[in-house]
Amino acid sequence: MMATSDSCNIVNYKKETQNMKHIALYTMMFGLGTLALTSCDDAMDEITSIVLNRDFAPIGLEAKSATENSITLEWTKSHDNVTYTIELFADDSLTFEGTASNTYTDIEATKLKISGLVYDTKYSARVMTIDNDDPNRNSKWSNVFFRTSAQQIFETPTENDIADRSVIMTWPAGEAATTVRVYVDDNLVKEQPVTADEVNEGKVVVTGLEPETAYTIRLYNGEKQRGSKDITTIADLNGATLVHEGDDLRTLIEAANDGDVFALYGGTHIIPDSDTEGKASSVKVTKSITIKGIYPTNVPVIKGRFEIYDGASLDISQVVIDGIDNSTTDQAFNFKTAEATYPRLRVENAEIKNFGKGVYYLNVAATVQELTFYNCLIHDIVCDGGDMFDCRKGRIDALNFLQCTIYNSAAARDFIRMDDASALGGTPTITVDHCTIDGCANGGKRLLYVRYVGNVINWTNNIVTNTGAVWSNQSKTGVPQFQNNVYFNCAKLNIADVEGKTNMFADEAGKEANPQYKDAANGDFTVGNESVSKLGVGDPRWNK
Repeated sequence: MMATSDSCNIVNYKKETQNMKHIALYTMMFGLGTLALTSCDDAMDEITSIVLNRDFAPIGLEAKSATENSITLEWTKSHDNVTYTIELFADDSLTFEGTASNTYTDIEATKLKISGLVYDTKYSARVMTIDNDDPNRNSKWSNVFFRTSAQQIFETPTENDIADRSVIMTWPAGEAATTVRVYVDDNLVKEQPVTADEVNEGKVVVTGLEPETAYTIRLYNGEKQRGSKDITTIADLNGATLVHEGDDLRTLIEAANDGDVFALYGGTHIIPDSDTEGKASSVKVTKSITIKGIYPTNVPVIKGRFEIYDGASLDISQVVIDGIDNSTTDQAFNFKTAEATYPRLRVENAEIKNFGKGVYYLNVAATVQELTFYNCLIHDIVCDGGDMFDCRKGRIDALNFLQCTIYNSAAARDFIRMDDASALGGTPTITVDHCTIDGCANGGKRLLYVRYVGNVINWTNNIVTNTGAVWSNQSKTGVPQFQNNVYFNCAKLNIADVEGKTNMFADEAGKEANPQYKDAANGDFTVGNESVSKLGVGDPRWNK
């Protein structure tokens, strides 16, 4: 049991402890109060220097519809009885250093189109709300960043401007420029300075490109872009000499070296007659060369003809050879040098028309190792004074007509003529495959006037229509290897009369059927007869 004195001591201790706590609490509260009072005095000194109800800065500030020389700024209205001040800083990225390049005051609307800016330039823009009642309540700035569009002074390159390894870029003459930059997939691959002369002309030739490659070409004045165009270079021209309309094609060809390639842009290329203005004449081919059109969608037209000398080869493709304005009626191709061996005349993807005497002429004791027409349109060859495909004194080792359409020609002359020059040796082989032949040798002449001893003829997958010709009345004409051919309106062709020698053979397996051409009179031989189409005969371009 605790003594009374001990209990009193404990009670006294508790009271003292409580008193000390109360004293400490009062001291802390007094201190805090003093501190709070002191802080309020300092804050009041600050408040007296600011406006408690300052206007809000413009919200929702946006830069829209940037062009090369304008921008539209738009924001949300703060409240009534305010206007706005706008400042623009050129070549700035929200630093707003220096003096504003453009300042606009007393703007009442919340949308403003600003013009007269510099192209391809970074701008910082800021807008402040101006309180018309109390300028002390003007807002802080709202900021936005934008860039004006690059200019577009480049003119669109034409087909004639784009080559395999270069492109001609043009713009208005005199417009300032310093550099052309070339990009592939936004990666800079080439930079080319622009000279003062090029600025004055407004034209630069960008070189060092790769064939069949997509590029973005950009024009700069300093670091500001003035133009941009996407181009794709054409197929590899193998170092060809580019020939534009109006260039002297005859001089280029007659000065050529073996292996030279001439790539022709679209347009009309005339081999002029020196004696008769406006007429076309011949060009002498003495070296083995290639002539080709650049664009299948813009095929060049050659007016004139080719005389081939000294065993030269000629490869020609993707052109139109038109004899309409020739000063003579001579053939499109004429082999001129006797006792020469010509490796090749090959004509591909071409059109030959409007010649008087025929398509080719070999009237010298020479050898052509290969003479091929592939994927060609050949038409309106009068054959007045010569046969359509005419070999008189020479030898053609391989004569090929492949996937060609030949029509409205040789009305009163023979189609293929090859006289006997067997003293030259060899075994000429004639192949006519997948061709459409309409209205040829229609005057009762021969399709195959072939007398070269030992000739071999392959006649396969062809359509022959609207001819009064026979095959041949010559005993030296080899009987063709016929296969999968269709005939229509060919009254004499497949009626053999060996004894009477009016027609020495017939295509016994050939089919008689109307191909139902879409518009033969206008050169459209699309096959409308489904049963004929299924046979896969004729020039494939018409079998759709």
